[in-house]
Amino acid sequence: MLRLPTDHPRSNRAPLFKTIDRVGGRPLRAGEEDVRVLHEIAGRDEFAALVIRTDYGDSASWQALVRKLTQPWGERGQFHAQVHLIDDPVWAEATPDEVIAAVRRDESLSVVFMADRVTMQSSDRALLTCDVRAEDEDLDPMYYQELIDTRPPREFRSAPGAVHGVHANLSIANMDFEEFAEIASADPVGVLRPL
Repeated sequence: MLRLPTDHPRSNRAPLFKTIDRVGGRPLRAGEEDVRVLHEIAGRDEFAALVIRTDYGDSASWQALVRKLTQPWGERGQFHAQVHLIDDPVWAEATPDEVIAAVRRDESLSVVFMADRVTMQSSDRALLTCDVRAEDEDLDPMYYQELIDTRPPREFRSAPGAVHGVHANLSIANMDFEEFAEIASADPVGVLRPL
């Protein structure tokens, strides 16, 4: 559990994540790990792209990324950037699965962007773009082997300038996640650029 100094502004509030010591209603067995459960995000405007910082090794990289994300976007820069930034260390080192589980409660959200270690260390500042709606189903291989072998992509990398277009197009179902992933995979370094 994260412990905050008593003078920290969050010290008297409930933690943003909790560690559970039960799996499926039963106590943990020897060798099983605790599961970190992150709380849902409140106050996000449905038109704002959700960007969650999960790497805290370089503040200058984060500030550079924020500057890029808040620039006007569109062919001629005609659209105002709407972005909901989560910059809270409780999300540090959160995995894509943990983030998706936490944000999936927001029914109007179809995609989440993560500023992870790769984002912070790359010159492109390409964010990990995750499909919130993708479900990992346990399909019976006897009947669904073809579907198992061709599962759609769950994630790809997006340049900061592409974030708003991805969010907007997925929000109105103008394009689907697989289309964006395919475009990203055609890039020499696998990053979706502004369309």
